[in-house]
Amino acid sequence: MAAFAVLQEQGFRPDYVAGHSLGEYSALVAAESLRFADAVRLVRQRGRYMQEAVPAGVGAMAALLKLPEGKLEGVLEQAAQGEVVSAANLNSPDQTVIAGHAGAVARAMDLAKAAGARRAVLLPVSAPFHCALMKPAQERLRADLDAADFRDLSRPLVNNWQAREIRTGAEAREDSTSRCPTRCAGWNPFATWRDGASGALSRWGRRRADRSAAGDRRLARRAEVRRAAGPGSARRRGVAGAELGPNLP
Repeated sequence: MAAFAVLQEQGFRPDYVAGHSLGEYSALVAAESLRFADAVRLVRQRGRYMQEAVPAGVGAMAALLKLPEGKLEGVLEQAAQGEVVSAANLNSPDQTVIAGHAGAVARAMDLAKAAGARRAVLLPVSAPFHCALMKPAQERLRADLDAADFRDLSRPLVNNWQAREIRTGAEAREDSTSRCPTRCAGWNPFATWRDGASGALSRWGRRRADRSAAGDRRLARRAEVRRAAGPGSARRRGVAGAELGPNLP
């Protein structure tokens, strides 16, 4: 939110917002659907409920790197053996995070490496987030979400588990209730939406690039003026920069 405040001060106004997992609360604040204080309270409760949902040591998470396409489902099915293990974060085509019971996650890591994954890395986390083991946390959080004031969004949110545009307060509440914190989160669905979007995001990017290019031109012009002024005193060069710089095109 601090970074968003700085961007606003610079005149940037996004057409859409999005967030990864916990970041969707920040996105809802940026879209003026949630008040900052309400978001902080919800995030605190969410973290407490998730931590209390599974005893320490029962669950685990791991990152699978460069697992060949089409192998994940088979790996997870073989690894489960009556326990929970599922995709938790689809971070990119080359990185998938899995979560579930510690034994099932360990089996999935071995199976993934045997299936061609470049690496399988156990993550140092305190609970198995974004999987079915978080169901108790989801049920506890529902009451807090129902009590929170979700307003209609000033700009749409693209959620990260369906790549669906969320525009109303009712949609935002339902989306937060249905997905959090048991569902898989990821940038892959969002990236697919982005690539097929109508161009609104690219317009925002172009505005940002145009501002950056304008700044580069101003700096180059200042350097030209200083070179043209010759090897005068440091004071003279400083005054030229200070007086002329802000008014250069």
